[in-house]
Amino acid sequence: MCGIFGIYGHTQASYLTFLGLYALQHRGQESAGIVVSDGREVHAHLGMGLVSEVFSPEIVAKLKGHIAIGHVRYSTTGSSHIRNAQPFLTRWKKGYLAVAHNGNLVNSLSLREKLEKDGALFQTTLDSELLIHLIVRSRKKDMVERIVDALSQLKGAYSFLISTEDRIFAVRDPHGFRPLVLGDLGGVPVISSETCAFDLIGARFLREIEPGEIVEIESKGVKSYHPFKKVKPSYCIFEFIYFARPDSWQFGGSVYITRKKLGARLYEEAPTDVDMVVPIPDSGNYAALGYALRGNLPFEMAVIRNHYVGRTFIQPSQEVRDLGVRVKLNPCRDILKGKRITVVEDSIVRGTTSRMRMRTLREAGVKEIHMRVSCPPHRYPCFYGIDFPNPRELAANIMGIEGIRKFLGLDSLYYLSLEGMLSCMPEKGEHFCTACFTGDYPVKPEEKVDKFILERR
Repeated sequence: MCGIFGIYGHTQASYLTFLGLYALQHRGQESAGIVVSDGREVHAHLGMGLVSEVFSPEIVAKLKGHIAIGHVRYSTTGSSHIRNAQPFLTRWKKGYLAVAHNGNLVNSLSLREKLEKDGALFQTTLDSELLIHLIVRSRKKDMVERIVDALSQLKGAYSFLISTEDRIFAVRDPHGFRPLVLGDLGGVPVISSETCAFDLIGARFLREIEPGEIVEIESKGVKSYHPFKKVKPSYCIFEFIYFARPDSWQFGGSVYITRKKLGARLYEEAPTDVDMVVPIPDSGNYAALGYALRGNLPFEMAVIRNHYVGRTFIQPSQEVRDLGVRVKLNPCRDILKGKRITVVEDSIVRGTTSRMRMRTLREAGVKEIHMRVSCPPHRYPCFYGIDFPNPRELAANIMGIEGIRKFLGLDSLYYLSLEGMLSCMPEKGEHFCTACFTGDYPVKPEEKVDKFILERR
């Protein structure tokens, strides 16, 4: 759950990377960083907090160079600490090497133990740092071959930006778990986790970087390599459900349109006879709109979001999430009092956030609350970069569907079926990872798996 952005060959590379990270802020709020190069010298600035807090105009102006990569972070591997902020920059015998990573490796512990036994010294607790060690230790001579050698030892989800003094490499794992796209800004190549960053800087979307592809960008142009055996793609379906910005295009489709389809299918599976449909902002807005349109029901933005508060799901602790819920959303009492409503949520993970929201709606005088959720119940942990790693924290495992309904204080509760969800995806969901719903992992984690998961299988 991070965002990465890169640009090659622009005199305002650091400023455009700042804007790109600003557009990707929803992908991580803990830290931000930019590494920039003029072809010889490399400079970096990293800090804890939002992009606007880490970078001032003066700081951006000091980052001179035409090559830049940037990163916004939410931690899934490695603690929330400045030493784990990215891009990770190091100097070695051949110059500088910087890495920005979105994803999660499933064999990081075994690799780290092996490297430490061989004498490697780690500066962070990031799984991302493994890539640098493997590149540096590779006996291959060419940088592309070194990267291929290093990547062949990694398992899991990764979209990497790798920068040297004079080149950028963009890499996507063979399964394509996390998004990565290539664009053009007046002849200047740009790379981003999502297309919404291209829109902000006026760049043109060219294509998605393919699963297993390595794109090399240098002074002579853009080269593409496909060194790995093709496997069936496993795009993260939660990007469409919740994580990506609605104005992005990824995995072959529009996030906005896909979320509307999820809502329409949700109505077909579980219609309601209510006075209005109310979304839970912001990711629930588009599924709720699809639900209301399909059912010809009134649609009301009756829960108002404070836009100066970040996303509660990607806050690092439950205590912070709880406080964020109270500050973030407030009901319009005059609209809701005495009404029967259908609330559309994008997902229920732990359930604590939804419970506080439903309690607030009851306090506002709502007569009936029927909740519809635009994905199936989360029952299994994600090992590929979304933050629900402990199955004992997942509401569907702790109490079941009826237990969740009672816990939230709902009159009815319905989750979208797996088949219904997949039918709304591009290519009918043929190439999507649904492990958090089904427990079918495309890449098996090599580290210790909680016995609870095995018992449920």
